[in-house]
Amino acid sequence: MLERVFKLSENKTTVKTEILAGVTTFMTMAYILAVNPSILSATGMNQGAVFTATVLASFLGTVCMALFANYPFALAPGMGLNAYFAYTVVLGMGYPWQSALAAVFVEGVIFILLSLLNVREAIFNSIPANLKKAVSVGIGLFIAFIGLQNAKIVVGGATLVELFSLDAIEGATMQDVGITVILAIIGVFITSILVIRQVKGNILWGILITWILGIICQFTGLYVPNADLGFYGLLPNFSNGLSVPSLAPIFMKLDFTSIPLAEFVVIICAFLFVDMFDTLGTLIGVASKADMLDEEGKLPNIKGALLADAVATTAGAALGTSTTTTFVESASGVSEGGRTGLTAMTTAILFALALLLSPIFLAIPSFATAPALIVVGFYMVNQVGTIDFSDYAEGIPAFICIAAMPFFYSISEGISMGVISYVVLNLVSGKAKDKKISVVMYILAVLFLIKYFVI
Repeated sequence: MLERVFKLSENKTTVKTEILAGVTTFMTMAYILAVNPSILSATGMNQGAVFTATVLASFLGTVCMALFANYPFALAPGMGLNAYFAYTVVLGMGYPWQSALAAVFVEGVIFILLSLLNVREAIFNSIPANLKKAVSVGIGLFIAFIGLQNAKIVVGGATLVELFSLDAIEGATMQDVGITVILAIIGVFITSILVIRQVKGNILWGILITWILGIICQFTGLYVPNADLGFYGLLPNFSNGLSVPSLAPIFMKLDFTSIPLAEFVVIICAFLFVDMFDTLGTLIGVASKADMLDEEGKLPNIKGALLADAVATTAGAALGTSTTTTFVESASGVSEGGRTGLTAMTTAILFALALLLSPIFLAIPSFATAPALIVVGFYMVNQVGTIDFSDYAEGIPAFICIAAMPFFYSISEGISMGVISYVVLNLVSGKAKDKKISVVMYILAVLFLIKYFVI
C-alpha cells in the first residue's frame, strides 16, 4: 500500500529511510509548538488553545502535502507570519485577534483560488528577485528583534531601545528578570553551538536545554517566580493528566467587521505577499537540495504543494492560528534521504502525538524560546549576501525594505515601502523600461500608496 500511494521505488527510497527522515524533520521544527503559542498569546489568545490549533494545523497541512503532492515537506504556522499577526496587526494596529484570524482566513481562500488557477506562481515570478530576498532578510531582523525583546535583553529606554538593566524595569530583581536575561543569552550561545555542530533538532534542543537550566535555577533559588512581572514557575503542570487543551476559546472566532475595508485589504495583501514568497522560496530551495527540480529549474506538481499550503492556511485560521506554511526545516529530512510524502506523513503523525505533551510545551518560558527566534532570524538574514547592492536601483529599495521592518516594527511597512520605492526610483531614474517592471508591481505600489494617503 505504501509503495502504491507514495511511489517509493520510483523515487529510489525505502520505508525505513522515509520514516527516519520524517522523525528528523519533526525534531527540527517541533520548536514551533512552543514558540507559536508564546507569540500569539501576546494578543490575548488562550495559550493552550493556540497550542492545540498549532498542532492540528501542522498535522492537517503536512498530511495534505503528503497526499496532494507526494513531497517530503512539512507545514506549520510560519515564523514571521505569526509575528506580523501578533505584533503588527493586533498589538501595533490595535485590531482584535479575531479580525486578524479573519484576514488569514480570507488570504487562505484567495490562495486556494490562485493555486487552482496557477496564478500564484506567476505573481511570485513578477516580483524582482532582490526585493524577494530583502523581504526574507527584513523578517529575519524583525524576528530576532522580537526574540531580544521577549527575553528582556533589549528594553525601552532614553534612546528608544537599550541593553537590559535592572533599573529599566520597575520592580525587577536578579532573581526574576535578571537571571532570565542571563539564561536567554546562554541559550543563544548553546543554540548557536548546536547549529555550528550541525546537531539534528538544534533549535528544539536549544530551547529544551535553556528551559532545563531555568528549572535548575528555580530549584536552587537563583530564579524566583514573580507573577506581577509575568514570570511564573517553570515546571510542567500535569494536574489534568495528558488532556488536550480545548480549542473552544479560539475556534471559528473570525471577525470580519472590526477592520475598515481598505485596511483589511492591505493586511490581506501583506499576508499574501509574505506567505507567497515564504512558501515558493522554501519549496524551490528545499526541492533543489533534494534534486527534485526539472531541467528548467521548476518543481513538478508544484500546484499540489501550493494547494496543500493554501488549504492548511484556511483551515488553520478557522482552528485559531496564524498562516500555515511550508517550513524550510523540511530540508533536514531531505538531507536524511526523504523523497516522498511518506516522510511528510511520518512528521504529521508525530505532530498529532505531540498533542498529548501539551503541559511540557506550554510550560516553556519566553526566555527559552527567545534564542530560537534569534537563531531563526539568523537563518533568514543570510540571504542578504545574495542581494545585488551594486545596482542602486535594486539595492536602495531592498535596503529600505530591510530597514523598515525592525525600525518601524512592522513587516507590512517594510513590504509597502520596498515595493513603492522600487517602482518610484526606477520610474524617476528612467530604468523602469530596462527593468521590465511587471503590471503586478505597479498595482501593488498604487495600493500601498493609497494606504498611506487614504487610511
